[in-house]
Amino acid sequence: MPAARLEHVNIRVSDPSRTASFLAALTGWTERWRGPAIHEGWTIHLGDAFDYIALYTTREPFAGQFAKGAPLQHIGIVVDDLDAAEAIVMAHGLVPFNHADYAPGRRFYFLDWDGIEFELVSYA
Repeated sequence: MPAARLEHVNIRVSDPSRTASFLAALTGWTERWRGPAIHEGWTIHLGDAFDYIALYTTREPFAGQFAKGAPLQHIGIVVDDLDAAEAIVMAHGLVPFNHADYAPGRRFYFLDWDGIEFELVSYA
């Protein structure tokens, strides 16, 4: 069986620069690329040398908020300091919820400005 890894995830956001700035502060990821994209859109690739998240927008307006789970449940990100990450989330005006301690780690969730749910987890 061939080996594989997840290279990127592409999500549509209303303001790629705002989301990239927030995720960079939260994760330490860096911008790999930015530029024009399909359908007169704009994309920022944010990540590390091996993988990234593509933050895409287009001139077409959002059709409204997606219902939870349709089509995406959440994006999970591992952080080394969950308390520091939560402070960054709150400093950006976002609201953490559903905190839990479980073997082998701790977690919480938040919704970004576009209603995309993120899970932050720490195994430290």
